[in-house]
Amino acid sequence: MSDGTALAVRLRELAAAAPDAVALTDEHGRVTRRELDERSTRLARRFAGLGVGHGDFVSIALPNGIRHVECSLAAWKLGAVPQPLSHRLPPAELAALVEIADPALVVGLDPGDGRPWLTGDEDLTTGEATPLPDVVGPSWKAPTSGGSTGRPKLIVAGQVASVEAVLARAPLLRIDRDGVFLSTAPLYHNAPYMFSLMALLQGHHVVLMGRFDAARALDLVARHRATWLYVVPTMMGRMLRLPAAVREAADLSSLRTVLHVGAPCPPHVKRGWLDWVATPETVIELYSGTEAQANCMIDGREWLERPGSVGRVQRGRMSVRGEDFRELPPGEVGEIWMRPDGEATTYRYIGAEARERDGWESLGDMGSFDADGYLFLADRQTDMILVGGANVYPAEVESALCEHPAVLSAAVIGLPDEDYGSVVHGIVQVGGNHDGDVTGEELREFVRGRLAPYKVPRTVELTADPLRDDAGKVRRSALREARLPQAS
Repeated sequence: MSDGTALAVRLRELAAAAPDAVALTDEHGRVTRRELDERSTRLARRFAGLGVGHGDFVSIALPNGIRHVECSLAAWKLGAVPQPLSHRLPPAELAALVEIADPALVVGLDPGDGRPWLTGDEDLTTGEATPLPDVVGPSWKAPTSGGSTGRPKLIVAGQVASVEAVLARAPLLRIDRDGVFLSTAPLYHNAPYMFSLMALLQGHHVVLMGRFDAARALDLVARHRATWLYVVPTMMGRMLRLPAAVREAADLSSLRTVLHVGAPCPPHVKRGWLDWVATPETVIELYSGTEAQANCMIDGREWLERPGSVGRVQRGRMSVRGEDFRELPPGEVGEIWMRPDGEATTYRYIGAEARERDGWESLGDMGSFDADGYLFLADRQTDMILVGGANVYPAEVESALCEHPAVLSAAVIGLPDEDYGSVVHGIVQVGGNHDGDVTGEELREFVRGRLAPYKVPRTVELTADPLRDDAGKVRRSALREARLPQAS
């Protein structure tokens, strides 16, 4: 086949090689490779009976679990494109995304517009499981993103649903054959969704967590002898803040790779993990967008030599440019522009237009390269706070706040001030084992020894509510807009 080997072929090969090997485990049970292949075929036939065909989108709005993965495999077996959604979407957001995607089928939520949908708990233990004709779909995934605009869009992968296309990046990501993969985050986020499916196709036993819990994540690593762990910095910090006895009892010896992505990692969190795992090389950081035009990677040993870097470009091309679009020299901060190698298209948007110039595209990130080609990220220009003419970058202040043991997460925004133009305001999530009597003034005093005076938050707001989503991202613009009326 000119497009490559159908993903259904790989699934059958894995089942034939070790039919009783566990393929997937979730909070409710497990399935073997043979069971997974047969169940997903039965589900594909159910999809087809509802009108799903080659190139159609299948929206999957289910919690983390075996059925979520089965839906993606069923879509592939029809040449359709799996399109993961949050299972917690309110009706208005679901309607907006369904309007953009126009899926042939929705699984998990009733779209409310008369189109076919399934609850997601259908019986797959019986029925016709004879393999369907092998087919390669036009794309292997189509996750959603609000991005920096907050408006929903689909990011349809440019890679067809073939073994060769989907697994091309597996060696770079250290997703080798026949490991144990622990996914800690919701599958409606691109990274855990993509890595989990790649690991499954490589013959891994994929373990899916439901709601993230730091102590339980460590328990799952030890219980399943996980070799590959997906985390975001928020999760890493929560595991480091567990009681010393829990951390010391944790067995991480099976881990060969701990990959983190999704948000900048505070230096003290990164160092804590590099001290915790067997060797610094175990920890790798990936910088890339869902659009995948280009990426950078760095392992722990390199990071210790260049603290704060997200590594050198591994795929595609990146260029740091100024407002006039001229390429900037090493050390100067500008906007990061990307392009893929060659003429390959890595994605297409539905519901948005790319920020593009002369064949380069930007996701809105800022940063600088050093003389050796290592990239260092900076806050986006839209997040920077100008205090009396001095630039304050929120990530630096957030990192200092997060060093306090009572702080689970922090978001720093600028609020208007008649004297300085803007002042720094910290929104801090407190809790864990140190949620007793911490005050805003105590946190301000704590960071005074770590930051220049103009960077110290003028005000600190304490909250028990999470500030970052499951991918570790925070939307500072929304937090600021919610507080502007009171500030005025």
